[in-house]
Amino acid sequence: MRYLHSFYAEALRIAVQSIFAHKLRAFLTLIGIIIGVASVVVVGAAISGLNTYVVEKVGKMLGSNHFMIARMVSAGQMSEEELEKRNRRNPRLEFADMEWLREHCKTCSAVGAQVGRGTNFEQDGIRFLGGIALGVTANMAEIEDKTIIEGRFIDPKEVESAKLVTVLGADIKDKFFPDVDAVGKTLKVGGLPMLVIGVEERRGPIFGDLVDKHVYIPITTYGRIYGRPRDLSIHGKGGVPGQFQLSIEDARTALRNYHQLSGSDEDDFGLVNTEELGGQIDQFTGAIALVVTPITLISLLVGGIVVMNIMLVSVTERTFEIGLRKALGAQRKQILLQFLVESALLCALGGVLGLLLAAGLAQLISSLTPITMTITVVYVVLAIGFSSVIGIVAGVYPAFKASRLDPIAALARN
Repeated sequence: MRYLHSFYAEALRIAVQSIFAHKLRAFLTLIGIIIGVASVVVVGAAISGLNTYVVEKVGKMLGSNHFMIARMVSAGQMSEEELEKRNRRNPRLEFADMEWLREHCKTCSAVGAQVGRGTNFEQDGIRFLGGIALGVTANMAEIEDKTIIEGRFIDPKEVESAKLVTVLGADIKDKFFPDVDAVGKTLKVGGLPMLVIGVEERRGPIFGDLVDKHVYIPITTYGRIYGRPRDLSIHGKGGVPGQFQLSIEDARTALRNYHQLSGSDEDDFGLVNTEELGGQIDQFTGAIALVVTPITLISLLVGGIVVMNIMLVSVTERTFEIGLRKALGAQRKQILLQFLVESALLCALGGVLGLLLAAGLAQLISSLTPITMTITVVYVVLAIGFSSVIGIVAGVYPAFKASRLDPIAALARN
């Protein structure tokens, strides 16, 4: 053990001396490794940050523990055949479906409904094209965790009496009431003047601007303007912390019973929840990682080739030293390990400098963009591990070449 410790300590000391004896050459050699490690870590941080950013946006848009049931909704892309099949099979959802679910979903803390249509808003010579009028129940603010920054949301009495009140999305507010308090003003929706009682916090732009181009009105008021809604989307919120799937299955079972479906029958409605969307986001960012990460590892491979080249130069420069050590009794494996240690140390040093560069870049990008760059342990281990392996592999041939030098021939080259 003492011999092994002495040998490796001496090999490490010689490797450090060799690196610092040619500082500029060592640094230029390490640039490829530094850039490669920084690329891998920054890409990993960007993917992790993007995933977090999108999940936060989805949570902000849909709320937590939130599921939606609608006639044609799907978490993934539907084929034309599936779309046609559902169109023939699935009935339109009505108030009776919502009331049944509200009564029989015992683990749901809230069940509400929403219906919408595209429309244009026009008032006092100002036009807003491509807006959306949403008729909602009063508890949709609770279900979707809406944040009202001015005024309040619609209350149950206003839904019962079909009051002419509205809550504005951020874009609608900015268009008709810029730089003023919109609460207490009126806005025409469907040709009827509505009292503005609240303004929702801006939620875009990740899903386009549609989420901020809408107005909320009581669902009963929506029926007065556009006719009784027959194709509702029903929204629910899990009531038991940590058991969101239980609420979803409870809601599914209740609605299947109401539609008189047997055990072998497929659901005649679509159901989407925020956890499924989160899983799809993970799959999407995972696919990006599978494509991008190997590309960034190529730069590490290029850096390894540069290291191999420099180590071959080092063997040539130190031929006399190698011959002298072998003449004094150094074994082939000792010469081999000496150059492997030096190559691995060189790449490990490049890995550390690459990590420092990646941390700086991640901090800079986080300060300039809304995406918080998160350096993950997986990518750090991957980058450092890959760079160390490349260092060892890159040093194998030069080390093997050095170990096979004939001591007499090596001394004669001096």
